[in-house]
This record gives sequence, C-alpha cells and structure tokens, in this order.
Amino acid sequence: MIIIKDKAQAVQILLEQKPLIIFQNHSEWGPRALGNRSILFDARNKNAKDIVNTFKKREWWRPLAGTILLEYAHDYFDFATLKESPHMSFAVDAKQKAIDEVPSIVHVDNTCRVQTLKREDNKNYYDLIKAFHEKTNVPILLNTSFNLAGYPIVENEDFLKFTIENSEFEYVYKP
Repeated sequence: MIIIKDKAQAVQILLEQKPLIIFQNHSEWGPRALGNRSILFDARNKNAKDIVNTFKKREWWRPLAGTILLEYAHDYFDFATLKESPHMSFAVDAKQKAIDEVPSIVHVDNTCRVQTLKREDNKNYYDLIKAFHEKTNVPILLNTSFNLAGYPIVENEDFLKFTIENSEFEYVYKP
C-alpha cells in the first residue's frame, strides 16, 4: 500500500491510468458521503469500466458513475429540472460532450448516474477533481464505492489494509 498525501501526486496516479483509493473523513452511509471511501479513475479512459471492475473483482457489465464539479455539470449532462445531484441518486441523460470525453461513465442508454460536487460539501475531493481538471480540462472523475465484490464498503484502517492486501489496489490518497 502506497499512501499519497499530496494532491498533485494523486492526480499524477490518475493520469498514469491507475486506480486511486480516496480514504478520508467519515464513512459513506445514508445520503452518501461520496468521495470519502471511493475508488477513483480517469473517466476519459474508454476501458476504465473493465479495469476498475477487474480490480474490484466484480462482473464486467457493472456500470460506473462519475463525480463532476457542479459548475460544469450542465455542460456534460441534461439534468432537466434538477439543479444538482449531490448523492448520485439520479441517472441523467449524457450530452454529447460527456459521451465523447468521459465514455467510461456513460451507460449503454447514454445516461449516467452522476454526483455533482460543491467545494463546501467535500473540500479535499473537490480540490482533487479541480486539480485533475486543471491538467486535463475535464472536471469529472470516475467514482465507485471502495469495496471488493461480496464485501461492504471499507470502514476503517484494518479493513483498508485487508482490502489492499487482497486486491491489486496499490495507491491510497489520504488528504
């Protein structure tokens, strides 16, 4: 397990097309605190779904979601009457920009289950996506729960160690 504390180093891992675990703050429950116990990946990679599902040891067909900075959300997705989707509760239509730029999070029916993110909701996660955006001009990261098939979301340091030891995950971002 390689612990990453530096945001720039975390972005570099993503640019190298490697999965990055973000492990911070409180666990994810209820209206999910997404971005606290997540597997992150570069959503621009058309093979990301296969890569991440292999790492998670789950079925190939399982779709993945994305987190987008709220101020760019309406450029990529049609939210109809919604202003935001902070809890990844809705599948929304992907605009052509999303289909072209972040194919790994667009489902076969051209929808995406997306989380919009404001800085006040999760400062470290927002700042990571913002830094990724500054390097790539894409304000979105693939986000899926940090767990392996058949296991719950990783809750604590002991379970973090167990999960890393029993998977191919290597990089853990702890801002």
